[in-house]
Amino acid sequence: MSDPSAAHRTRLGTWLSIGSPVIAELAAGVGYDWVLMDLEHGCESEAAIPSQLRALRGSITSAIVRVGAPHPDLIGRVLDWGARGIMVPHVNDAEAAQACVEAMHYPPVGKRGISRSARVYGYGLNLPEASPPPPVFMAQIETIDGVVNAASIAAVEGVDVLFVGPADLQFDLRARPNEIAEGYDDCLKHVVTVAHAAGKEAGILVRKASDLPGLLEMGFTCLAMDSDLALIRSGMQAGLEKARKAVIGRRGE
Repeated sequence: MSDPSAAHRTRLGTWLSIGSPVIAELAAGVGYDWVLMDLEHGCESEAAIPSQLRALRGSITSAIVRVGAPHPDLIGRVLDWGARGIMVPHVNDAEAAQACVEAMHYPPVGKRGISRSARVYGYGLNLPEASPPPPVFMAQIETIDGVVNAASIAAVEGVDVLFVGPADLQFDLRARPNEIAEGYDDCLKHVVTVAHAAGKEAGILVRKASDLPGLLEMGFTCLAMDSDLALIRSGMQAGLEKARKAVIGRRGE
């Protein structure tokens, strides 16, 4: 399974918000490097995750699950199901990042419990090696506090990607205009700079393809291109608009 945090290579992924194994399978068939299964804002429940992970089996597409909050039990369960990594929203300081790392890793690095019969180990058929591959950790930077503390978050051993949440970060900048002098683009550049300085990756959700060249130029390499929900919405809107124009044209209106 590919590693979406691997350095020096641009990785293109997408957001899976619906919770459909069919869409997960399609995303893998299309060839995304990674997908994000969203338990924070997505429509899906925890019960929808295992079937999507099965749909990706045998593909090159890595599965990252965004948990709604950094609960150690949920993080451990998702990794037991076979997710390649975890994204955690609103990681605002190094202490929060360290707590996530400890929830994701077995002792002595962390506190995660081990189950030899978990799906990740083939339900007991593939017993874990002495040092299984470490899970990928994408820490979301989406507040002013996260930007200010980005360097110390990146310095935490076990953090692989500083992943910007653009909607939340822009919202926070508008909500607290007097707490930071830098604008949105300056914040993005700062996150990329400190991530690279720590030997880590910088990632971001991209809603408009036209934004991609600028983000690549800044140094973002872990990129999620839109979501399943948005792609279906835009496809339905475009299809309906085209059909309506055809109907109107036939009537001569």
